[in-house]
Amino acid sequence: MAIIVNLDVMMAKRKISLNELSERVNLTLSNLSILKTGKAKAIRFSTLDAICKTLDCQPGDILEYQNEK
Repeated sequence: MAIIVNLDVMMAKRKISLNELSERVNLTLSNLSILKTGKAKAIRFSTLDAICKTLDCQPGDILEYQNEK
């Protein structure tokens, strides 16, 4: 897929664990893990909003487009 998820990078920059982020955004650990590993097929805007608020970042800090060759 051409969309790269950089959630792990932002979490490391903000020094927040997957468990803590899961609690703060009210998302199950397994769903957040799927998103973090880039295996998610979709993300709700409300989830992205909660993650960005918690990590104090922009959606573009988490999602990146890379053209597939």
